[in-house]
Amino acid sequence: RRRKTALTGAVTDTLQPRQDMPVLFQINATANRGAIGKITEIIGEEAISRGWGSYIAYGRDACDSASRLIRIGSRLNPYLHYASQRVLDNEGLCSGRATARLIERIKAIRPDIIQLHDLHDHYLNYRLLFEFLNSTNIPVVWTMHDFWAVTGHCMNFVSRNCDRFKTGCHDCPMRGEYPKTFFNRSAQNYKLKKQLFGAKGNLHVVAVSRWVADQLRESFLGDRPIHVIANGVDTAAFRPCDDPQISSMFPGKFVILAAASQWTERKGMKHYLRMSEMLADDEIIVLVGLNPRFAKRLPHNIIAVPHTTDTEKLAALYSRADVVTVMSAAETFGMTVVEAYACGTPVVVFDNSAPPSLVNADPPSGYVAENQNVESVYAAVKKIRHAGSGSYGRHCRELALRKYDKTICAGRYLSLYESLL
Repeated sequence: RRRKTALTGAVTDTLQPRQDMPVLFQINATANRGAIGKITEIIGEEAISRGWGSYIAYGRDACDSASRLIRIGSRLNPYLHYASQRVLDNEGLCSGRATARLIERIKAIRPDIIQLHDLHDHYLNYRLLFEFLNSTNIPVVWTMHDFWAVTGHCMNFVSRNCDRFKTGCHDCPMRGEYPKTFFNRSAQNYKLKKQLFGAKGNLHVVAVSRWVADQLRESFLGDRPIHVIANGVDTAAFRPCDDPQISSMFPGKFVILAAASQWTERKGMKHYLRMSEMLADDEIIVLVGLNPRFAKRLPHNIIAVPHTTDTEKLAALYSRADVVTVMSAAETFGMTVVEAYACGTPVVVFDNSAPPSLVNADPPSGYVAENQNVESVYAAVKKIRHAGSGSYGRHCRELALRKYDKTICAGRYLSLYESLL
């Protein structure tokens, strides 16, 4: 039997018996919404195309899915969970009743593979989940989209040059960042995660980049099998295209584009303000995802474009751009890079974390600039302008099709699952 959830309208299954086919059960904060939610959907679609049954359990926000959706908890649950962790620094240790019901669903479905994505974001109790998982022989694959699983608090320690995750987190210097909290129990959180996650014998870890894999090998999960599978992009949706409305926004301009879902300090806003002082009169910076209310504070040559989930509009923006830049303090992957490639646009990135591994040297898909050096980035931008951004387009598109197409990347997950059965 199937019903629609009151909140999202997404199709959700009630309890069903095991089917005569291998079954994949994924868990993530969202389903087919947001970057990781879409990756979850892509994996589910590939599983279905190979004759698998596919379930996705999610905590909040879902769009229509090819998989059977299971909502974890009520609409109120994430808010109660957030309120508790905001005070007590216990992210992932609330939502006990919701997680207990999820475990009963897993027992009834009896999946062959459990695929974990983001377990934080205020919707799940990882202690209960892993106590159950550790009592079963179900293979678990956990994709590390960030580092929350191996730290006592934070998602990404690079911006503070913190390496406490290697030996044992304590007195976290990032408690004011996501997930924000007043109390600091990073030492207890770290010990509990190490105890629970380290006890799962058939746990396989997926890193979304070689850089993430290198960091994980220095964590308490370093003795686990670590596989590198890049995030995939829908190359049919992200493609070279022209939208007259988008083109008319920047007539006669050389466009330097950057995109982020949230423009935090870590994304490098200060660097774009610095670069704006270097630009020629016919050059502009376009920041996608920036709240328009900040536009009045920006220099005349920086244009703010609101956050959008419209893939066609994003593809048109990437296609209109002459170059896409990434000046973040750190990125675990760099989705804007491969989306730009799919639209035939070259990139310039800082020499830090994961993005440099995405840049092809021969034939060039862009350039790696000196870390935290805006002058180096702008020099690479001028190099692309001198050569003509169109001269990079074919190479970028071919690179996206060859290495980052969603079907190829999802297929690597299914090959891993099949090897574990």
